[in-house]
Amino acid sequence: MRKKPAVPWATAIQVKPAIRPQTAALKDISEDEIPDLHIELANFPSRLITTHSTPPRPRVNTPANAAGGNDEEKSGAPQLVPQLTAEETAGAQQQTNQSLNIAEKNLEAARGKRLNAAELDLVSKIRGFLKDAREAAQGADWARARSLSKKAEVLSQELVAAH
Repeated sequence: MRKKPAVPWATAIQVKPAIRPQTAALKDISEDEIPDLHIELANFPSRLITTHSTPPRPRVNTPANAAGGNDEEKSGAPQLVPQLTAEETAGAQQQTNQSLNIAEKNLEAARGKRLNAAELDLVSKIRGFLKDAREAAQGADWARARSLSKKAEVLSQELVAAH
C-alpha cells in the first residue's frame, strides 16, 4: 500500500523547493583546474529525414460532386464506351443475357438455404453486379454489361459450390 504524500496535492502548487547552500569544496576550485572542453559536431545534412509514427493516409482523388448528390446527377457524367461492331454487340448481348440467367438461377438455388456471413456477403456482391450489369445493358454499354454479368456468374458459381 502506498503512503500518502507529506504535502496534500491541493496545496502542492504552493510548495517551493529548498535550495541547498553550496559547499566550501566547490567554491575552492579555481577555474584553472576545470578543463576547457571543445565539442566538435559533424555537419548536419541540409535536409533531415522525418519519421512518422503512423503511415501516411492514401490520397484519393474524388470529384467535387461525388460527396453528395443522387444517382440522377451521377449518371449525367459522360462515360467512355468502347465502340463495338454490330457482330460484337450481338455477341456481348448474348453473353450478358446468358451470364445473367446463370447467376440468377444460382442465386435462386441458394435461396432458403442457411448461409454464413461470408456467403451472405457473396450474395450481396452478386446482386450488386447483377444490378450494375442491367443498368449498363439499358445504357447499351454491352462490354461493361458483359463484364459485370460474368463477374456475377462466377461469384454465383462459387456460392453454389460452397453449398
